Amino acid sequence: MADLSVHAGDNAIHVDVKNYYTKLKKTSELKTNACVAPAQTIPAFVHQALKKVHPEVTARYYGCGLVVPECLEGCRILDLGSGSGRDCYMLSQLVGENGHVTGIDMTESQLEVARNFVDYHMKEFGYKKPNVSFVQGYIEALLEAGLEKNSFDIIISNCVVNLSPDKRRVLADAYSVLKDGGELYFSDIYSSGRLTEEIKNHKVLWGECIGGALWWKDLLQLAEEVGFSPPRLVTANVVTVDNKELQDILGDFKFVSATYRLFKIPKGNAKACQVIYNGTITGVEDSFQFDWQYTFKANQVVKVDGEVASILTHSRFAEDFTVQPPEGSCEPCGVKSEEDAVDPFKLALQSDMQGQRSTTGGCCSTQSTACCK
Repeated sequence: MADLSVHAGDNAIHVDVKNYYTKLKKTSELKTNACVAPAQTIPAFVHQALKKVHPEVTARYYGCGLVVPECLEGCRILDLGSGSGRDCYMLSQLVGENGHVTGIDMTESQLEVARNFVDYHMKEFGYKKPNVSFVQGYIEALLEAGLEKNSFDIIISNCVVNLSPDKRRVLADAYSVLKDGGELYFSDIYSSGRLTEEIKNHKVLWGECIGGALWWKDLLQLAEEVGFSPPRLVTANVVTVDNKELQDILGDFKFVSATYRLFKIPKGNAKACQVIYNGTITGVEDSFQFDWQYTFKANQVVKVDGEVASILTHSRFAEDFTVQPPEGSCEPCGVKSEEDAVDPFKLALQSDMQGQRSTTGGCCSTQSTACCK
């Protein structure tokens, strides 16, 4: 395992990234599609929420897709690298006036845009008091920024983990500030192998979310080291680099934009179960896609592996599923090792060939008003 700890030049990386995004005025100035690659189809209710975000906030948005997990009513959400605040203001509507969204970013110019429109959005949403706040700080130093341990139900991140020089600490601090049963749901750029020093030291490639891309297999090990459940792959899409000068530097390395979900749940040997989705999650009442492998249709029995059973019973989804012991025998079929993990590059290729994401009912298979407490 390569050393993924902080290096002496990390402060320089932070400065370079700040400068890169401070100089950008609009998304079209980016040189690759890494930070704008769509992750999946936007649900109608999310699209409506995005339409209410001020155009200036949206214009300064540089994310790689959209990260909107399910079952958000009343939740406390943290957005890592919130930038201009687009996702925070969208999520503000989904958590409701009793929920709260905190955005953290290191770039002063981005935070200034976000903070300038707090009053505008609260009036637009009809809220009596703000349910959004913004903090200046680094995503690998959440506690130093004043965020409390065990205080968030969900953490999202949209194409910013790759910009951090210390991915392990990002995950460790995220784990620390999450409540038990909490989830880290994030989209990011991943590479087909560990990148060379030339690529990692290239300022433009860092700013374009390529130079700091993590090898996807290293994510699996880092997540395990800090205590998370094995990452569940949700979607994966190919990232292209059309700039010839940059492509020549990258050589044979490939990149994908992938969305993963990691949970802070008890460790143990959970057994396979039968679950029934109650159809109670807002916006996905008929069918809830948990990840690439499991799509739950309302009121249908699905046999799940022990890993997924543990997630569903220890997270905010507990009240949305009826869990039953399995009939007959079914060996647990969840991710057990790095070799069993789904390769996001294969899923991205499969999705491109099919023109859509691949979903199944599970490897063993023949409106909620109180999601967050």
